[in-house]
Amino acid sequence: MSEPKTSHAPDTPLPTAGLIRRLSALVYDSFLLFGITLAYAGLVLALRVWISGAEAADIPYSGLPRLIFVIGLWFFPALFYSWCWRRSGQTLGMKTWRIKLLRTDGLPPTWSQCWLRSVLAPLSLAAFGIGYLWCLIGEKHCLHDLWTGTHVLVLPKPPK
Repeated sequence: MSEPKTSHAPDTPLPTAGLIRRLSALVYDSFLLFGITLAYAGLVLALRVWISGAEAADIPYSGLPRLIFVIGLWFFPALFYSWCWRRSGQTLGMKTWRIKLLRTDGLPPTWSQCWLRSVLAPLSLAAFGIGYLWCLIGEKHCLHDLWTGTHVLVLPKPPK
């Protein structure tokens, strides 16, 4: 059986993903992240009501429970991204926009690289987008790409 033909030669390096493609994939993923965050918050609220009664739903979080809740708001979306990146190098949004995360040596990212990206990428976006805007300079790498030893590549179109 012959291999399927692709639109590029196997020895040709894949181009680095630009800002628009990255942000478009992020918009797609934001819908999934909204669902993950909503499910987490609903589960926390249900556990709180089950443990403390219905009146607990009206009492704001404070102290350690608030800190744990806020950490969970980061942890579960980060787990989603890390799991997808380790499994296939792509989230659903990245698959749609044909981009893939790899280490600079071409292998899948390690768990530590995935978790570090999950910390640095939101900070890159929160700092007035400077970490993402960095990819408009030079070789199209965002700051969190450079800091984690990874890059996001554009995959070729699949054959028809």
